[in-house]
Amino acid sequence: MSSLPHHSDVVIVGGGAAGLAAARHLTAAGAEVVLLEAAARLGGRIVTDTMDGFRLDRGFQVINTAYPALPDFVDIGQLDLRFFDHAVLLADDHGRRLLADPRHHRDLPPLRHLPVPLTGLARLALLSVRLGYQDPRALLAGPEATAGSYLSQRIGDRTMRVLAEPFLTGVFGHEPLLTSSQVLAMIWRAFVRGRIGVPADGMQRLIDVLAAPLPPDRLYLNTPVTAIDGQRVHTADGTVRARAVLVAADPGAAARLLPGLSVPRQRILVTTYHAVGEPPVRRPVLLLDGTGRSGIANSIVLTLAAPGYAPAGRHLVATTAPAEADLGEVAIRRHLAVLYDQPTGNWEHLQTVRAEPGLVVAPPPQGQLRKPVRLSDTLFIAGDHRDTPSLQGALVSGRRAARAVLRDLGAGRAQAASR
Repeated sequence: MSSLPHHSDVVIVGGGAAGLAAARHLTAAGAEVVLLEAAARLGGRIVTDTMDGFRLDRGFQVINTAYPALPDFVDIGQLDLRFFDHAVLLADDHGRRLLADPRHHRDLPPLRHLPVPLTGLARLALLSVRLGYQDPRALLAGPEATAGSYLSQRIGDRTMRVLAEPFLTGVFGHEPLLTSSQVLAMIWRAFVRGRIGVPADGMQRLIDVLAAPLPPDRLYLNTPVTAIDGQRVHTADGTVRARAVLVAADPGAAARLLPGLSVPRQRILVTTYHAVGEPPVRRPVLLLDGTGRSGIANSIVLTLAAPGYAPAGRHLVATTAPAEADLGEVAIRRHLAVLYDQPTGNWEHLQTVRAEPGLVVAPPPQGQLRKPVRLSDTLFIAGDHRDTPSLQGALVSGRRAARAVLRDLGAGRAQAASR
């Protein structure tokens, strides 16, 4: 790694998805960029560790092909995505039932002993069509409420509690029904329109592809920022003066660097990884607890979609729960034995991962979702807390902040030329 430069057009603080998106946009426009990342590698929350041949993402994370910004930054083919079923496996006191999107799974047997009223399923299907295919501007123009109030009116309380709430807990964390209906609509829209999966080699692949076009000598790892003073960014390795500073760190780190910045609370999800010889199910499908008693948000056998997540002959099970559930590994296995209806006593515990920084809490009002990315004439901010709490939001906020910076840099060049 080269020594830290004294000057740059733009300094970006943070090398997660938002920071990399901003760096990509600025670099492509010809701006000189220095990116400072406190950790030993890029990615922020999106990293993949290896352990005894297993690939362990920093929590259960997925890529949705319907995110509009994704193809603007990466060739999706380069990600080598492996897809999950467009379905959920609901476990409750009556057993396990596979609820699948008929557009993708026409060969499944008819459901018996429906977990919710048939009218609830029909209303759920109609809502999905509306959210998936109505103009998003019209969706955001409607009245805003909590997700719970919004869903209760449209699909009924039982369908909401048995199906929607368990699924949304894995998306938004603890108490997902307190999320803004505007955020819910945009996330639901993406799930309806897209396919969900993971790269064959782990989520780190997304970061590698995002970072690939950037000049390596402008990316500084293990370089935490200690302070931002106007146009000067201070680190233990020196100070960089920039025409613009763009903070793309997680909300907590951003608040420490920018006193007075209002940032949202976060919810932590905890993922427990187990190695097994025989998978407890035969399809790459998300298992949900329809009873709500276990505290588990979801569980999935990742290797049924992406075999490369485990060594040959082994399988990797990822089980996620909100930190508020306070579940130990023994309790997780005990609950999974009931939910999967399979013995779990010989499952090997690989690792338990707290996905920090966490998921941004987005209660109403969120309005049109996009929050300002300009803090002053020279200071800008990006991250999913400025947009929808998602990969889509991180990428879009990074691009919005980069565009705002470029407008200012262009104005600065024009003023200098006129003198």
